[in-house]
Amino acid sequence: MRRVRPGAAASRGGASPTLGSARVGGAPSRAAGEERALTSVAAGDTFEGEEPADQPRLWHVTLSVSGGEAPLKEVRRGLEQLAHDHPFLLTSRYANDHAEIRYWEEARDLHDAAAVALRLWGEHRQTAKLPPWEIVGLEVIDRETYHQRIAEGYGPLPATPVGVHPF
Repeated sequence: MRRVRPGAAASRGGASPTLGSARVGGAPSRAAGEERALTSVAAGDTFEGEEPADQPRLWHVTLSVSGGEAPLKEVRRGLEQLAHDHPFLLTSRYANDHAEIRYWEEARDLHDAAAVALRLWGEHRQTAKLPPWEIVGLEVIDRETYHQRIAEGYGPLPATPVGVHPF
């Protein structure tokens, strides 16, 4: 089921208000070329009938980074230090120009888990002496989805063996 903000059109393929369609949710029609004001829904906001999700959940995070080549020994040492600094790291795989870090994060919602993941590399780059690579990929999935993927035979393989390993 797709959630729709109050006042937003429920259909993706519906007629545009600028083409003279009926008003949706009491929102006035716009004149041709008139911009629609965007509204934001804060992370963690609930809709009518929903219960707040105050309890933390487990999220499986896969963070991919890449950049210029770096000596393999330095990459490995940096990832080992990162695992020491961030004890929830499950596994890291690396090459001389990219790495993948997988771990479980406890957070209230996906937004919080993703925010922590996006800060991980930058915040530990100096202390762990990680290469100056950029984040090029991020996947955050809940525990149920992770286990469903594994049971169906697709998705990331379980993080074994745990630790820092070359690709």
